[in-house]
Parts: sequence; structure tokens; C-alpha cells
Amino acid sequence: MSEEFEIRNKVAENTSLVNFDLSSLMPKGKKIGIDLKNFLYEGLILREKDYREKIENINPEDYRDAYVYIYCSEDVIIPLWAYFLIAAKLTDTTKKVVFGNLEDLNVLLMHNAIKTYDYSELKDKRVLVKGCSDVDMPNNAYIELVEQLKPMVKSLMFGEACSNVPIFKN
Repeated sequence: MSEEFEIRNKVAENTSLVNFDLSSLMPKGKKIGIDLKNFLYEGLILREKDYREKIENINPEDYRDAYVYIYCSEDVIIPLWAYFLIAAKLTDTTKKVVFGNLEDLNVLLMHNAIKTYDYSELKDKRVLVKGCSDVDMPNNAYIELVEQLKPMVKSLMFGEACSNVPIFKN
């Protein structure tokens, strides 16, 4: 094939643009919710003796290397020590245990990932944060990413190379 008919991606070849996929920072692994309503007496009351027995019957291996979020789907008062007990049972085998729902867990995981990521490869670069992802990202992750990138990148854009939204230029 002659060079005059060769198909080339001139955008990719002639740009100093660095594509950054925020979803790549989301930690991989199983996410398991524990609903404390299953630990309540008649679905309404947390009785310490019954609760401790149910906690004792939890097999920590069922949660090995998982991200666990603890919540209660019933509108009842749960004393804080109840969360301590279940966390103490699981922290040796899980990657992380949090209070809240799946969204709360994802916000915390992304917060930790964004804060600990090494952005040195992006210093003084034009960065395009990928707009579409198969992973449902917490909105706050984008805000935290801007906080990390603004002092170090030349410019920041959001979207796709063919249709991006400029965020800022240094």
C-alpha cells in the first residue's frame, strides 16, 4: 500500500494529549453488603445477646478480600458498638469495611485511590479525562481528580478527543 493511501490517526499522532481513564483507579474486587436488619429481633430491636451470637456465626472467609459495606434497610436505631462488633469480626479477611451503602463504599474507595495515585507522568501535560466508562463512577471522584491535577497539568479537558470540554489551562 502506498503511503499516500495509508490510513493514519492524525489526532493520536500529532497531539501531546494524555488520555486519563478515572475508572481505571477503581479498586477491583467483590463488594458485599451486610444489612443489619437480618440481625434484629423481630426486625425491630437489636438485642445484644442475639446480635453477638449472630456475629459469632459469621464466617469471615465468606468475605475474604472483599469490600464490605454495612447498612440497615430498616428505620431503627442501631447503637454504634454494633458496627464495631461486625467490623472486628471481618477486618482480618476483608480489604475494607465501611458503614454506609454501596455508593458510600465507592466514594471512599475512589477517594483513597485518587489520593494515593502517582500523577507524576501527567506533570506539565495536556490531560483529557475520559468521559464514558463502563464503571459507574461517583461524581465526587471527578472533583477530587481536578484538585489533584490542577496544580500540575498544563491543561485539563473532559470527554473524548473528538468532542471534549476544556476545564482549565495553566
